[in-house]
Amino acid sequence: MSRPIVAIVGRTNVGKSTLLNRLAGRRLAVVADLPGTTRDRVFAVVSWQGQELTVVDSGGWQTKPSTSLAQKVKQQVEAAIAQADAIIFLVDARDGVIAADREIADVLRTADKPIILAVNKVDSAKQTNQVADFYHLGMSEPIGISAHHNRGIDDLMNAVLASLPPQPISIADSGQTKLAIVGRPNVGKSTLLNTLLGDERAIVHETPGTTRDSLDALIRWDDKEILLVDTAGIKRRGRVDAGVDYYSLLRSLQAINRCDVALLLIDASEFITAQDMHIAGYIIEVGKGIILLVNKWDLVPQEQKEGFKQSVEQRLKFASYTPIIHISAKRGQGIKRILPQAWKIWQERQKRVPQSEVNELVKQAVSTHPPPRAGSRRLHITRAYQDESQLATFVLKVNYPQLVHFSYQRYLENKLRQGFGFRGVPLKLIFTKAARKINKKMEVKA
Repeated sequence: MSRPIVAIVGRTNVGKSTLLNRLAGRRLAVVADLPGTTRDRVFAVVSWQGQELTVVDSGGWQTKPSTSLAQKVKQQVEAAIAQADAIIFLVDARDGVIAADREIADVLRTADKPIILAVNKVDSAKQTNQVADFYHLGMSEPIGISAHHNRGIDDLMNAVLASLPPQPISIADSGQTKLAIVGRPNVGKSTLLNTLLGDERAIVHETPGTTRDSLDALIRWDDKEILLVDTAGIKRRGRVDAGVDYYSLLRSLQAINRCDVALLLIDASEFITAQDMHIAGYIIEVGKGIILLVNKWDLVPQEQKEGFKQSVEQRLKFASYTPIIHISAKRGQGIKRILPQAWKIWQERQKRVPQSEVNELVKQAVSTHPPPRAGSRRLHITRAYQDESQLATFVLKVNYPQLVHFSYQRYLENKLRQGFGFRGVPLKLIFTKAARKINKKMEVKA
C-alpha cells in the first residue's frame, strides 16, 4: 500500500514548520538528520498508531501574491494540495480569524480533500476558548494545539488518521519486484523508461485500484518480472502545471512509497541539486533500495569525468553503499547494467542473517572499538539480532539507549555491512533498553 501524504497548509508564521518538526521528533519511523542532506527538508516520515504517513510542509500561502517569490510559494502549496491524501489547515489562535484564513479556507473547500482544521499556539488552558472562534471558517471542528509545547498533537493526529480514505491495494502490491524511476523534471526519466521498455519488450497496462490514474510497466527480464511503478515517464500528465519542481518531488515521494528499489536519476550537466538530495534522503529514510543513475554522461568532457565522480561520491558520503551507474538514456549507454543491479539490491533487501552471526559480529566490533564513556557511564550492548518483521533492520539491546552516539551507530552499521553486505540498501539500527539484569558478555573493561 502507498504511504498517505498529509500536507500542512496555512499562511505565513502560523507554525507549519514547528508542527512538522514536532511530528518528526516524536514517534518517528526512521530518525533524523542525515549528514550530507540539506537541512531545509520539507517532509517527515511519521508513524502514528501503526500507520505510516509522509507529512509535507509548505511555504506560507498568500492567495494574492505580490512578488514572484510569493507566487512560487503559492504554486508549491497548490501542488501539495493536489497530491495530498489529507490536509492539515493550520491557523493561529493569537491572531484569530483573519481575511487571509477565510480566503485559504475558500480555496481548500474546492480541493475535495479531507481537511483537518488545527488552531495552533493554544499554549495554555486559558486560550482554549479562542479555538471556538474558528468555527466561523465553516470547516471541520477546530482542534486546539500547541506545536511548540506539544499540546493537542494526539487529538490532531487521531483526526488525521480518521480522515484518510482506505488505501487501495494495486497490482504493484503483488509479488513482483517493484522499481521506480524518480528524479527532478527534465533529467531524462521518460527517455530512460522508453529505452528500458524498448530493450525489454515490456507489456504496458493500466493499474486498477490506484487513486492517481497511473500506468505501470511490466518488464520481463531474465525470466523475472519487474514492475516499474508510478514514475513521471509513465503517468498521465497531471492537472497542476504550476510549481513543477515541488510537484515532481511529491510525485517522486509517492513512487518511492510503492517501490522496492528506487532508481534516482540525475542530470550530469547539472551535478546534484538540493532537490536530488531531498529525494535521496527520502529513499533512505523509508528504507528502500537505491541506485544513483547519472544520466547524460556522454555530454561530460572526458577530462572532467574523474573529478565529477569524486565530487558525487563526496556528496553521497552519507550513503556510500549506493551503487552509481553512469548512463546515457538517449544513446542506450550503461542501460544493460541497471536491471541486474536492481535485482541484486532487491535480493540484498530480503536477506536474513542468523542471530548468532549478528551477535558475534557486534561482539567483535565492540571488542575492537568499545563505545566511548559518557561521564561515569558506558554503553553496553547485551544482544544483537535482525528484526523479523522489518527488512534490513537490526535490534541492539543496550543498557542506556540515550548513550548511543551517531558516530558509534555509523561505526556499527559499517561493520554490519562489511560482514553481511546489504549493498544499495539502507540499514536501520534500533537501540532498545535491555533487561535490568545486564549480561555483560559484550562489555569491554575500561
